[in-house]
Amino acid sequence: MAIFRHTAELPPEARGAVVAIGNFDGVHRGHQAVLAEVGRIAARLGAPRAVLTFEPHPRRFFRPHDPPFQLTSFRLKARLLEALGVDHVFFLTFNEALSRLSAEAFVRDILVRDLGVRHVVVGGNFAFGHKRRGDPAFLRALGEELGFGVTVLERVIGPTGEVYSSSAVRRYLTAGDPTRAALLLGRYWEIEGRVQAGARLGRKLGFPTANIDLDDFLVPAFGVYAVRAGIDRGERTVWHPGVANLGVRPMVESDGRPLLEVHLFDFEADLYGQHMRTALVDYLRPEMTFSDLEAMRARMAEDARRARVILAGEVWQAGWPASPFLTPSSGPAVPEAPE
Repeated sequence: MAIFRHTAELPPEARGAVVAIGNFDGVHRGHQAVLAEVGRIAARLGAPRAVLTFEPHPRRFFRPHDPPFQLTSFRLKARLLEALGVDHVFFLTFNEALSRLSAEAFVRDILVRDLGVRHVVVGGNFAFGHKRRGDPAFLRALGEELGFGVTVLERVIGPTGEVYSSSAVRRYLTAGDPTRAALLLGRYWEIEGRVQAGARLGRKLGFPTANIDLDDFLVPAFGVYAVRAGIDRGERTVWHPGVANLGVRPMVESDGRPLLEVHLFDFEADLYGQHMRTALVDYLRPEMTFSDLEAMRARMAEDARRARVILAGEVWQAGWPASPFLTPSSGPAVPEAPE
């Protein structure tokens, strides 16, 4: 898959694609349905499959002081899109200039002049251009004028009748329900980053941890989770079972910033400086304070025992498409009213 941070002067093979446009935060099952529609149309037209998305998320640009909300990093989003069969991804920098571009200029200059789109696929709530004045009807009208097709998926629902959405995933994660979030994503939600040095208290207690800063991404409910941790080994990711605490570590001196502390079962290698992905499988309990370190050690041992039981009984598919996905054949996303 080719990644472009611009749309000007593209190579010929990157033009003339069927393009899905959106933020694709989380790459959840609704997004996967959109990409499946892109694949069907691209196969019919003999065209490449592409995604046009934005970094940073426009909400971060317009509301910079909001709490962190983003679900998926640039790195993971690209990995997931590639595994779902996308040929080209255009990551446009969302800045002042792009925010002021009119809806018509966005279509004429970016979609037609730069990308030479054959077909565009968007969601029913898609809005674009300065002050969000462009909508699917406007896009269709310009498509008819300028010679490209438009498909609008009004909404995408699962077998339980719930609409797949990034906001719902965020709601479940902040409520301490990673299982419901995973059902919408089609995979376990991940926290990723470089392993950093910590206070080494876990090592003293017999539970050494790899520590990850959450940076500017969504902070889920504080507490203890059963997890799978993925460590990059060349071109592949090796997944290990473990237990993790997410929070502000009330038993140690800290700067108050949330930190993920991951203890991997039966694992002894040094991970400092390595990139690690941590998939939240199940929520065990809230973050707690203890009367002393011995009480903390005993509770950590019980957390580890429970996490081992949960992970041993779990159906695990590490690699569909690039992450620890749930069974992909269950509960496929269904477009309610595709055009």
